[in-house]
Amino acid sequence: MNSAEGRIRGYIRGLEEALSSIKILKEDVKVHEVLENVKAYLDDARYYLEKGDLFTSLTCVAYGEGLLDCLRALGYVSYEWAKYRLKRPKVLVAGTFDILHPGHIYILRKAWELGRVYVVIARDVNVERFKGRKPIIPERQRLELIRNIKWVHEAVLGDKSDIIRSVELLQPDIILLGPDQPIKEEELHRELVKRGLNPKIIKLEERSQEYPLSSTQKIINRIIHEYKEHEPS
Repeated sequence: MNSAEGRIRGYIRGLEEALSSIKILKEDVKVHEVLENVKAYLDDARYYLEKGDLFTSLTCVAYGEGLLDCLRALGYVSYEWAKYRLKRPKVLVAGTFDILHPGHIYILRKAWELGRVYVVIARDVNVERFKGRKPIIPERQRLELIRNIKWVHEAVLGDKSDIIRSVELLQPDIILLGPDQPIKEEELHRELVKRGLNPKIIKLEERSQEYPLSSTQKIINRIIHEYKEHEPS
């Protein structure tokens, strides 16, 4: 059984257990109609899984889960998802994200492919301390931009004095490092272990080559060049 099939079987089992433990809080004929639809989606998910159509099976079980969650949110039913219910890994990405460019989008998309993305935005004081210059874009504006990228589940500002503090708070399963981040995986791993943390550390080996201006410094250099070329005499 491959990993995708195993995950789908886990989702199906979770939906089965949720249905078996459900309690109806408000009697309404529409509630029972929706629950019948959930059971139908569950049957379809089992059927398509056995036929080897993993995509359709997953779609069916997702519809069933969504209907149940809506009923619970409206206060019509009560149930708990099983503790073993499968979840996407929590992936942490940290960086300055100054002058948003395709390189940023590339690493966030890669992180999303690994799991649910949490981004730590470097504070202004830390950017100046580590890079020797102030960021172009203030931290609150950088935070707002990253929060609104579709690949990102949540974004927060980092700690001003302890850059590992955010890792302790978010408890990621994976840390994804960009190709230009100077920190070494071995050093980061040692520091995390000291604090009782052991996420998997992955470093992207190469940056996106699709667009020419895929770094903040390249954009800054281009602006300076264009300004000098067209500076009024």
